[in-house]
Amino acid sequence: MKTLFIALRAVLYGTGFVLLWGWLALSVRVYDRRLPVSLPPSVAPLGLVVLGLGALLAFSCVATFVLRGRGTAAPFDPPRVFVFSGPYRFVRNPMYLGAWLLLAGLGLFEGSVSILLLSFGMLLAAHLFAVLVEEPGLENRFGKGYLDYKGTTNRWIPRRPGRPS
Repeated sequence: MKTLFIALRAVLYGTGFVLLWGWLALSVRVYDRRLPVSLPPSVAPLGLVVLGLGALLAFSCVATFVLRGRGTAAPFDPPRVFVFSGPYRFVRNPMYLGAWLLLAGLGLFEGSVSILLLSFGMLLAAHLFAVLVEEPGLENRFGKGYLDYKGTTNRWIPRRPGRPS
């Protein structure tokens, strides 16, 4: 029953996150008319693939947090147990990568340079949040276990598990 309650919270927070970024993405499309560049319609199928991969990655991160970490991806309701399995075996921030792929895929699908630029802004914000807030917090909460994980798992570029960074 506890896992079900955690899963419901994760779905609620995830839905809010997707709605917020979806609204922001659709709101910035108005700037496409002012930009000197545009994307060809032929990138739309690629956008669907990228969007789908991002959704799959983000969903697997949420499921890993719920099932293994007994928490959610929300900073105010984090996992109670340190998670280094699932997508987190390959990269320290797969949730942010999944969100970026979702947003970039939407930009490609919509043919929107503005949404693509927003996706890179989101990635920069995620990087700053990870470096300045998340990582120090995880070091404080999980100590040596997290420091060891940092030593073998890249922040952004996926690699095979257990290899020194």
